[in-house]
Amino acid sequence: MSAVIESHNHDDHHHGPAKGLTRWLYTTNHKDIGSLYLWFSFAMFLIGGAMAMVIRAELFQPGMQIVEPEFYNQMLTLHGLIMVFGAVMPAFVGLANWLVPMMVGAPDMALPRMNNLSFWILPFAFFILLSSLFMEGGAPNFGWTFYAPLSTTYAPPSVTFFIFAVHIMGASSIMGSINVIVTIMNMRAPGMTLMKMPLFVWSWLITAYLLIAVMPVLAGAVTMMLMDIHFGTSFFNAAGGGDPVLFQHIFWFFGHPEVYIMILPAFGIASHIIETFSRKQLFGYASMVWAMASIAILSFVVWAHHMFTVGLPLAAELFFMWATMLIAVPTGVKVFNWVTTMFKGSITYETPMLFAIAFVVLFTIGGFSGLMLAITPADFQYHDTYFVVAHFHYVLVPGSIFSIMAAVYYWIPKWTGNMYDERLGKLHFWLSFIGVNVTFFPQHWIGLAGMPRRIPDYALQFADWNMISSVGAFLFGASQILFLFIVVKTVMGGKKATPEVWEGSRGLEWTVESPAPYHTFTTPPKVS
Repeated sequence: MSAVIESHNHDDHHHGPAKGLTRWLYTTNHKDIGSLYLWFSFAMFLIGGAMAMVIRAELFQPGMQIVEPEFYNQMLTLHGLIMVFGAVMPAFVGLANWLVPMMVGAPDMALPRMNNLSFWILPFAFFILLSSLFMEGGAPNFGWTFYAPLSTTYAPPSVTFFIFAVHIMGASSIMGSINVIVTIMNMRAPGMTLMKMPLFVWSWLITAYLLIAVMPVLAGAVTMMLMDIHFGTSFFNAAGGGDPVLFQHIFWFFGHPEVYIMILPAFGIASHIIETFSRKQLFGYASMVWAMASIAILSFVVWAHHMFTVGLPLAAELFFMWATMLIAVPTGVKVFNWVTTMFKGSITYETPMLFAIAFVVLFTIGGFSGLMLAITPADFQYHDTYFVVAHFHYVLVPGSIFSIMAAVYYWIPKWTGNMYDERLGKLHFWLSFIGVNVTFFPQHWIGLAGMPRRIPDYALQFADWNMISSVGAFLFGASQILFLFIVVKTVMGGKKATPEVWEGSRGLEWTVESPAPYHTFTTPPKVS
């Protein structure tokens, strides 16, 4: 431990950060790298959001209005890929970089050089992905799940660049995860046992193991695609003895744990915020840890619930149906614990708490629609309809994205030393809350009425709800410009924040002054 601190203290660390552009290019400081991840993910959020606006503008009325069907498919694919790999995941990694060392009382991340590398390869991956829009045949047009043979036999030439970009993202994720695990396992403050760690740290420890387990699976899937496209293999080509359903099995063996990777850190964030603003200790700490661990383990045995309609044997359909229902149990435990923490607490409704409460309520709606989708015979009706779109957007937008916004409002006073504007924060919350629900709630109904997903045109009976859905999407999109304004305004200055920031906040990160110094914990704090 002391050797690690020594290595962090020599050099620029006596003088603080280097100045100008080189500070950001060469930095090995976890706070700088956390900020880079957060700003990058916000830029991707706005780009992916702009693509969603194109989708919703086209769906505002039936008929083809604005874009060609081909371009619509490209927008759909890039929107999904950018939001998952460019917005949600890097934002959580940015929060991990900022908070994990501060929460465990470490001077920095364990592997600072690798930390720098894991960030700086990401912009290149997304530059490659976005530049495919200008290539011959256009960008990937096969949906974010890139099922073969759409992504192999029938793909545009840019698919090769897409495969390269996915490999780079995967490498970044694996390096980031190794760093998180080594930091948590080796650099905790004296006295901080595993069961004394903050829940955000626990959520990231579990997430990091998930990432290391599934990212190579994704790499395998895209490598097999590459072989099929360029080297004459037939992994996914039935004409050569392969099987396109094999692709789905491999993809979802990565993809289902992946969706839990995008929600587990959110569970950690919600736990901290609800505890702080309820002025009560979190109810059931140990059960929260075990619930997250069991969710992670079970996430590996539910993948084929995405594939009920491909002709699985009946035994398999039953197994995946029951396994999926089982994973709802630890998730329900967490919701119960959050609600019980709030029960009879002295709650105040600052912006982070509003986002956290909305997270619990709306994520629960997403969970219930997921339980509906888990019922195999029912899924035959829901599969590939807008009901599925409504389900996963309720989990990912008010789930993952609201929790990220909650985290920014909650910790930005600690990061910058300035309080954000509470009135503007509440305005951003209510605009986002209304926008999200007006966008996605009607999609349950048009889905149950039979509107298929991934289409640029639709039958007349779906027109009214699609128009309402698009209005909600434009409201939600516009309110994120307000979010950008609030964050920039807070970074620039404002009312100074105290070290504690929030009355009743617990944890080592609140023991240092605000803004958090460039070097936290050069001598490890004691944890009783």
